[in-house]
Amino acid sequence: MSQKPSLPRGTRDFGAAEVARRQYVISAIRRTFERFGFAPLETPSFENLSTLTGKYGEEGDQLLYRILNSGDFLSDVTAEDFGGGYRKVAPKVADKGLRYDLTVPFARYVVQNRHALTFPFRRYQVQPVWRADRPSKGRYREFVQCDADVVGTDSLLGEAEIVLMIHEVLTTLGLPYVLKINHRGLLRALYHQLSVGAGALESEANALTGETAEPSISEADFYTALDKLDKIGVGGVRDEMIRRGLPEQLSDKFSNERLQIEDLAQPLSSFRLAHLSQQGYAATASGQTAISDLENLLHLLEESGFEGWANLELDLTLARGLSYYTGCIFEVKIPGASVGSVSGGGRYDNLTEGFGLKGMSGVGFSFGIDRLCDVLDELGGYPTALETTTQVLLVQFEEPATRAAALRTLAQLRAAGLSAELYPEPAKLKKQFAYADAKRIPYVVILGPEELAAGTAKVKVLATGAEHELALEVELVRYLLAA
Repeated sequence: MSQKPSLPRGTRDFGAAEVARRQYVISAIRRTFERFGFAPLETPSFENLSTLTGKYGEEGDQLLYRILNSGDFLSDVTAEDFGGGYRKVAPKVADKGLRYDLTVPFARYVVQNRHALTFPFRRYQVQPVWRADRPSKGRYREFVQCDADVVGTDSLLGEAEIVLMIHEVLTTLGLPYVLKINHRGLLRALYHQLSVGAGALESEANALTGETAEPSISEADFYTALDKLDKIGVGGVRDEMIRRGLPEQLSDKFSNERLQIEDLAQPLSSFRLAHLSQQGYAATASGQTAISDLENLLHLLEESGFEGWANLELDLTLARGLSYYTGCIFEVKIPGASVGSVSGGGRYDNLTEGFGLKGMSGVGFSFGIDRLCDVLDELGGYPTALETTTQVLLVQFEEPATRAAALRTLAQLRAAGLSAELYPEPAKLKKQFAYADAKRIPYVVILGPEELAAGTAKVKVLATGAEHELALEVELVRYLLAA
């Protein structure tokens, strides 16, 4: 019995129409990256596990696809190893894995090639990545990322250009967007502001006197709970923090008029930053740095002629990438779309430290091609012309002379830059026209015995049914190029 073919969950085939749409999105991103001076880079699909593991936290490591060693991969595994479970067996049977993202391979590349690179180093990368995740809407096991990073500088111009590139790409694609921005220093200031933990508000100030306070909820737990605001609401966040150790009597801080969670996401502006300073967010060194960074970011955007101010939002609950982001944090969402974020990134100061190179600050972000394509499909944002691959179909007749003329014409059309094909056999005209209609080919060229004798070609426009008699050697190519 033959086996019914199937795909692994979380993966997809892409036909001609889907590929054309994906290329449309990727081309818009590539053009923007290159206009901003980013050079292309490609790295292998798989890396040594020693490169990948330990870079994404325990949860990320569990989502890595490991590649079995070739040959007798069980030769070094003992019964004792099997007794120790997969943590004992896995390192002996697999020493390579599919890349989880493009950032860690990029860090490895920078360290390996640091003596040959010119810093600051700007690169973009468009390649697939793999995660052994639970598939769901907008979440796949194989997907394409488009990364752009600049390393070797701590200038906030990098953050400003990320905002400018996001605006240019999404405007080109015709998508509305909200660019959420936060700063690691503001998250830390918010942690102190809400007085989570005994004396947490004074803990940074008291460091000079040697006084310490034991927090009742860790910063990591606080950020994890806060990051769920969109999913579980204010009440759910409050309950989550109490579950993680926040004293119940402190939970009313979330209803405090001055620090109400509903007001933590506001338009990003100098006025908003000044208001945060008045609220006490600048009482700590980390808060001062954050507010200063964001003010400078706004100045750089203003000097660059940025036009997307209405799309910027300062969101103090944005807490992504806290294991590596050290400064500004970005996330992009599309209003009206059912998928999550389509882009994200931030500033990192320790990207290459895990490979032995310290002090290499950088900033970067990534577009998720698959989610962008899903959004454009959901919102009907694709140009209709993308669905057409062939522009012109030449009809084939029985007569050898017409076939020879059609082949010569086919070569001329292709040389002029038109996508054209000749129907492969002299079938009935009805069948050939049905083929063109099914493939959404807009123009059919008829070059039969009568047309050949007259030195003309007949062009039929399938969308309207209109027909045009054109001089074969002079008018045909010119008409189709202008159409």
